[in-house]
Amino acid sequence: MEKNYEKFASVYDAIMDDSLYDLWTDFSLRHLPKDKENKKLLELACGTGIQSICFKKAGFDVTGLDLSAGMLDLAGKRAEAAHVDVPFVQGNMLDLSPIGNFDFVTCYSDSLCYLQDEVEVGDTFKEVYDHLNEGGIFIFDVHSTYQTDEVFPGYSYHENAEDFAMVWDTYEDEAPHSVVHELTFFIQNEDGHFTRYDEVHEERTYELLTYDILLEQAGFKKVSVYADFEDKEPTKTSKRWFFVCEK
Repeated sequence: MEKNYEKFASVYDAIMDDSLYDLWTDFSLRHLPKDKENKKLLELACGTGIQSICFKKAGFDVTGLDLSAGMLDLAGKRAEAAHVDVPFVQGNMLDLSPIGNFDFVTCYSDSLCYLQDEVEVGDTFKEVYDHLNEGGIFIFDVHSTYQTDEVFPGYSYHENAEDFAMVWDTYEDEAPHSVVHELTFFIQNEDGHFTRYDEVHEERTYELLTYDILLEQAGFKKVSVYADFEDKEPTKTSKRWFFVCEK
């Protein structure tokens, strides 16, 4: 399957709303110090590297970390094509010990929602805290409980292109505030035939208070919460929560 990552990633990138990367970048720039010169930024769950390259172009000294070697291979090619130098490291956000300390850490695209339970979320917060320099800032986003409970269940998305097709269905899962995304891809081979690939993505979020408690337990004393890429407080129908945490 690893050799098909290039195809998978091209499909992911094709269905991903590109404008979101600019929104994540803009949000970050509003909530990080203006002096970016030589400031070290770690992007957790960097995937195919688009956001890391945005941060590099914005003036940060960026390192990208992801579990997937295939995604990181693509990220490296993307950075090379963009003529920027971004080291991409294969690793797990549950153990940041091999990669040193940073001034800023980001984790976007609801990547924390893929962790198994709140214990892993808390462990990740502690890892980030321990690898932030004093006064460092950690920014991340997660799905709101409204998104997992009301918006996602029953969601269905179909895409038909010349060389691939995709069916995406989302269902409520057993744990509170959790969903399962079932994705089926049909990707065209060089001989013109299509091969089917199935993926299951499980995501889970928690109440705002749970995140606050886990962040406090990790050591963060100053935490601000916003919603949907804007500098406003979450409402009952906010879909994405943003946390800005200072060490």
